[in-house]
Amino acid sequence: MAVIQTNGLTKYYGKTRGIENLDLTVEKGDIFGFIGPNGAGKSTTIRTLLGLIKPTSGSASVLGLDIVKDKVEILKQVGYMPSEAIFYGDMKVSEIIKLSADLRRADCAQRAKDLCERLALDTGKKIRSLSLGNRKKVGIVCAFQHDVPLYILDEPTSGLDPLMQKEFFTLLNERSKAGATVFLSSHVLSELQRYCLHAAIIRDGYLIKNGRVGELSKTAARRVTLHGVSAPPALDGLRDVRTLPESVSFLYSGDIKALLAALNGLPLTDLSITEPDIEEVFMHYYTKEDEKA
Repeated sequence: MAVIQTNGLTKYYGKTRGIENLDLTVEKGDIFGFIGPNGAGKSTTIRTLLGLIKPTSGSASVLGLDIVKDKVEILKQVGYMPSEAIFYGDMKVSEIIKLSADLRRADCAQRAKDLCERLALDTGKKIRSLSLGNRKKVGIVCAFQHDVPLYILDEPTSGLDPLMQKEFFTLLNERSKAGATVFLSSHVLSELQRYCLHAAIIRDGYLIKNGRVGELSKTAARRVTLHGVSAPPALDGLRDVRTLPESVSFLYSGDIKALLAALNGLPLTDLSITEPDIEEVFMHYYTKEDEKA
């Protein structure tokens, strides 16, 4: 059974598009990445899935429940972390975490204690005194102190230092192996490449690409690096050209025979042709859409 299923999901804010005709499937146990820059529609999608805002058209289900009719039940079964959590500034960290547990009528004291220790979070401090990273930690504890089948996380690692980011993804993997599903949005593409099984790329409210993370990198573009020259060959289909005194690299999506012919006779000392990484893939899909516009 799909944990998240959308069919033509659309949300407009007046005449401004949030998301349009979103068709998305997230299977049980997956760590699913939702990729896009700020303003692409990631948060709108998440808030619509949780019933926090009402869709303009289309439909969606979360854990087999309708996002409009069953939004209260959905919220009971989801660990949610917004991109910018707003807490009561005069409350202590421990009070916020307990309030979150009490809202679910659950005793999460031991789990919360363990999470705070893992994240090095001082529970005696007031919220207003915390850095962005520590406020993020509070949001992580509030989302993960409950045993739920689905975690929906909006830009969860922004503000965390590298050590805490690693601990966070260790936590995600633990919950995934225990059978939970994770849906997280991010624009930190290297994170998703390392930890997610499947991913979708969204741009200006439209879904551009959806599939296994490994499959997303199988585009027509290749990263070509030439050593011994300082300028690229004169070819169509070159993008993202990077030059150094004794080398040049570029993304190439043209005919491979034309590339080989252009390289013939150049004073090359070495060359490599590789699959692009996920950040280059992301830019490939965005540029391709720009060319269609």
